[in-house]
Amino acid sequence: MMDPFSLSRAHWQAMRRHVARRSPLEACGLLAGKGARVELVLGVPNSLHSPVRFRMEPRAQWRAFQRIEAAGLDLIGIYHSHPKGPDHPSPTDIAEGMYPVVNIIWYQTEGEWNARGFWIESGKPTEIALKVVHSG
Repeated sequence: MMDPFSLSRAHWQAMRRHVARRSPLEACGLLAGKGARVELVLGVPNSLHSPVRFRMEPRAQWRAFQRIEAAGLDLIGIYHSHPKGPDHPSPTDIAEGMYPVVNIIWYQTEGEWNARGFWIESGKPTEIALKVVHSG
């Protein structure tokens, strides 16, 4: 997966609002779509209620997977926040990554939320471009 990962400004803002609301705890969620284009953002509660770890609440994650399937979409990404950094996948993120999808990490720089995308394979994260487009 090295193509730019494409999402609308509305999807970008939905993720940013979610991570900002949950801060200082880590927020997490799923991204559904086709190929490398996001069509649905689904926030999922962090059952760990932690500022440094996340685990998706199982029932909410299952319901999100049902919505993705019902919409005829695929799981193409997972996002979560690092309220205190770093701006890249942590060793825990790499070790616990369970799906071959894009991982978007939200982090703060001078109080502003930003995001970077990564493809993790064989324990190695590779940054991929995140392309925010104006249409939904």
